[in-house]
Amino acid sequence: MKTINELKVKIFADGADKAGMLEMYHQSYIKGLTTNPTLMNKVGITDYGAFAKDILSLIKDKSISFEVFSDDFDEMERQALEIASWGDNVYVKIPITNTKHESSCPLIKRLVAKNVKLNVTAIMTLQQVSDVVAVLSPNIPSYVSVFAGRIADTGYDPVPLMREAVKILQTNPKSELIWASPRELLNIFQADEIGCHIITVTNDILKKLSLVGYDLDTYSLDTVKMFYKDAQSAGFRI
Repeated sequence: MKTINELKVKIFADGADKAGMLEMYHQSYIKGLTTNPTLMNKVGITDYGAFAKDILSLIKDKSISFEVFSDDFDEMERQALEIASWGDNVYVKIPITNTKHESSCPLIKRLVAKNVKLNVTAIMTLQQVSDVVAVLSPNIPSYVSVFAGRIADTGYDPVPLMREAVKILQTNPKSELIWASPRELLNIFQADEIGCHIITVTNDILKKLSLVGYDLDTYSLDTVKMFYKDAQSAGFRI
């Protein structure tokens, strides 16, 4: 088994808690960061711009992605240009469609023409991957974010789909594939094995990195001890 430093896949920290983001930023194995409106809402952020600019004043040398939050393509474009102006390390997250299921590809094409670095998000099909890659520039860095974890939630194995997505992105050397919404630490190793460029990981999963390569017999004993300790602590009697 590879150690975390031997992996080729780049690990991006996914979150919106300032302390957690900065903690991960200072880890050498974290190569970038991402967030989204849902994560920001969960931690109670109300001023989107102030939060983003505060984080960017502290994180200047690693990629960080912020998402637009309009459902109107013209307003998405305005927001995207504003977000992009916040820093050279900023990637603008654009959902693959709006809530009316209208494709964002025309907008993506316009933004790429204005040299905006994009992170196209919420992708779940190979057709969507192909459509996006077709409008991305071979000269502008970009991310294609496929929600492998959500695909797995439906009962489909995401690995074959992600493997095909890697092949599709070979036509654009400036585009990198993101394995998004992982559900377990194993997904990092799966992403690495198929040649995926990036995986976004929450702090809850990242905290398990200390277990990589841990002896399974010892882990079994640890688990038995945990059950025993918790039963004793609860004062269970039969």
